[in-house]
Order: sequence, then C-alpha cells, then structure tokens
Amino acid sequence: MSLRLSTVILPYRRWSEGGRETWQRAEQLGFHAAYTYDHLSWRTFRDGPWFGAVPTLTAAAAVTDDLRLGTLVTSPNFRHPVPFAKELISLDDVSGGRFTLGVGAGGSGFDATVLGQDPWTPRERADRFAEFVQLLDGLLTEDSVSYEGDFYSAHEARNIPGCVQRPRLPFAVAATGPRGLRLAARYGQAWVTTGDPKLYENGTPEQSVQAIREQAEKLADACAEIGRDVSGIDKILLTGFTPDRGRPLESLDAFVDFAGRHQELGFTDIVVHWPIPDSDFAADEKIFEQIAMDALAQLR
Repeated sequence: MSLRLSTVILPYRRWSEGGRETWQRAEQLGFHAAYTYDHLSWRTFRDGPWFGAVPTLTAAAAVTDDLRLGTLVTSPNFRHPVPFAKELISLDDVSGGRFTLGVGAGGSGFDATVLGQDPWTPRERADRFAEFVQLLDGLLTEDSVSYEGDFYSAHEARNIPGCVQRPRLPFAVAATGPRGLRLAARYGQAWVTTGDPKLYENGTPEQSVQAIREQAEKLADACAEIGRDVSGIDKILLTGFTPDRGRPLESLDAFVDFAGRHQELGFTDIVVHWPIPDSDFAADEKIFEQIAMDALAQLR
C-alpha cells in the first residue's frame, strides 16, 4: 500500500511575513496535503499571533495549484454547522475541489469556554459531535435543509450550488472511542488518529503501535457493522503526540522507520508538523525538507 506524506502549518505567521511562502513551499516540496488547526487559540500559542483557519486556507488555495488543503481538525466548540457549511462550500470552490474537512469532537481547552459557555462534559461533546457531523453531511449534499436536533437547528438552509467535489467534500473524522469510530465509519472518507493520549507521557513506541493497531481494528469492526469495507477509508496519523514525540524528524532514517511501522498497520497518510522554532514542534528544517523529498521513495 502506497503512503502519502502531508504537513500541518500552524496559522501563527502573518501572511506578509512568511505565511504565504510556507504554504507555497509545502507544495514545492511535494507534500500531498497541508492542513492547519481550526482553533481560536491553542496551548502555548495562546498569547501570541494566531490567525483563522478558513481565511488562511482560502489564501493558501489562491497561491497553490495542486496541494490539498484541510483543517486538522474542526470541532463544534465554536462552530455552528449552518454558517460553517457555507464557508466550506466557498472554500471548496476557491480551491477547485482541493479541500478536506478534518473534524473531531474537540476538547476542554480554550476553545471550549471562549464564547462564555461552561465546558461540556465528555458525553455532551460526543453528543454534539455526532449531531454536528450529521447536519454538516446534509448541508453539504442537499440544496435545502431543515433540521431540528438537540443542539443544532436549520430552517430551509440553502447551499447552492453545493461542493465542487461530489457528492460533497471529504470528511476526515478524528476518533479513538467507539462512538467516534462509528461516525468515521458512517461519514468519513478518512479516519484521523494521534495515537493513544494515555501513552504520551510514559508509554513506549511499541505500546503506541499496539494501541493504534487496536484502534484500526475497532474502526474495521465499526465498518463491518454497517456493511462498509474499511479499505475504502483513508487512515491518517497526525504525528507529534505519540511517545516518539519529535524523534521521527531527527533524521531521514528515523522517519522512514517510524513511517514504515505505521504503514504496516494500513495507514495511508502520515502528517508532520511544519517546524516552529522554540516550540514543541521545533525541528531541523534541512532534515525536514530532506524527509519531505526523499522519505517516500525509501518506503515504496
């Protein structure tokens, strides 16, 4: 099975001060896709520059030709499906059908309270996530949608002319638990995982591979329940959150070893963070570019 290599470009640079060039460089290096986080602020970047995902991706679409673009990931924390669907259809149009929506349940960080609400319980996040994905699916595939749910409503929401990609732009559903994996099985063209968060601090790379293997097996079970072939779902690993942390980007050989172990689990896409100095995503830019240009040839 062939493997694709993609990157995440965090939206912390002004467009006029390196932002534009980073997205263009991602295309020049041959990355399959470039994603960005869809947050209002994030962790250690909270008190520094941080720009919106949709405008950033729209600008990136205008200065690239072939690079796929996407969020990794959007959550219901501060999004409502009706206005968001309109933005997604517009972004899919501007990009010429190069957009993928990465979507997840979200967490309890800054985005969860920035609108003044109390943090949702894990159960409520899961409930909202299920309704969010279901309604977005309808909004992006039908010209007019009316819907009344527990959390979201739509009254004759118009989305004409719809997506460039048919029947709609692809969903990459981030999930590790049973409910989320069932959503990925039903609605996802791709599944996203960052590994098992419980292993991040004290786990081993071997334990992480086993945990991810078990997640993939549960996705296959969820697909089997609805009669879907799991091989039709792309499997995306967002790196940087397994016990390996940044070690796969320390050398070409280290990355090839890391990627090869996950390719054996059936993964179709490995996503690496674009280097950011003095952060959790710091890496040698020359090694990073060497990996982008040469790693896949060694994995074929």
